[in-house]
Amino acid sequence: MKYYVWLPLVLCVSACAGSKGKVIVKIPEASGISYCSSDDTLIVANDEGTYYKIDRKGKILQKRKLGKYDLEGVVCEEAQMIFALENKGMMAVETQSGEKKEIPLDTIYHGRNISLFNKRSGVEGITKVGNSVYLAKQSKKKKRSFIAVVRLMPYPARIVDVLEHHIADTAGLTYHDGYLYMVSDKEDLLIKYDLQKKKIVQKVKLEKGAWEGIAFDSKGNVYLADDNGRVVKYKKKKLGL
Repeated sequence: MKYYVWLPLVLCVSACAGSKGKVIVKIPEASGISYCSSDDTLIVANDEGTYYKIDRKGKILQKRKLGKYDLEGVVCEEAQMIFALENKGMMAVETQSGEKKEIPLDTIYHGRNISLFNKRSGVEGITKVGNSVYLAKQSKKKKRSFIAVVRLMPYPARIVDVLEHHIADTAGLTYHDGYLYMVSDKEDLLIKYDLQKKKIVQKVKLEKGAWEGIAFDSKGNVYLADDNGRVVKYKKKKLGL
């Protein structure tokens, strides 16, 4: 007689759903977060054009106003930070000098303008994989929510691929250990996306929040930026990741 063991699909919501995290700092309208491996800190962007450098415990080390920008995400590198501007595009800021430079992007892909930058449903997340930037297009409708893969060089930046994931309101994005991770503000979900297979492989239900940013550090921690004004820290294992 044969016995079969039925295992849950990877796509089902994690058993760790709704795990409570620790609020490490309160930052108004926190809309994006990125881990800086060069100095073991984090950069938090907010909707009011300001970014904050914090340590892993949440202590604010630096605060800087960049101007009248709606910052919706950030990528931290040793020499520069790249910010996603919801309805304008991208902006690079040199770490040492603070010099700002907007990055023009040709939004024509396969002969049509995919309309990435929009005040009501624009870019809400950004990450970098190798030499390519990934931009999460936010929309309340699943069919209009996607990730644009952007080649930065040579000038001007161009869209070279579009990843259709069919998750509404993807407002945060990061790359970690070979996978893309997104957070959905509307659904309170953390989504793990396999870049090689181009499909979602895990969904984790989060506690209630206005989630707009996600980052992983080198110590097994996950940080979520909440537009309601906080940064929340979790252990990867606690979220089932």
